[in-house]
Amino acid sequence: GQEFLQTIKDDYEFKAIPVVILTTSDAERDIIKGYTNQASAFITKPVEFNKFIEVVNEIEGFYLNIIKLPRK
Repeated sequence: GQEFLQTIKDDYEFKAIPVVILTTSDAERDIIKGYTNQASAFITKPVEFNKFIEVVNEIEGFYLNIIKLPRK
């Protein structure tokens, strides 16, 4: 996960793609590492499946309907 994030953020063609870390971890060191590697957001997965689906839908709505990203 973190290694892949670092790899794509180091590549000019992929740098602008938002990357959301969705993980079971809420460890401070993981959060810091994620943002250091240029994650757009760090979210701890809810345990309950219905809550997890809500979070995924919120992320999707935010990135597809609200924010503007460069086309290239």
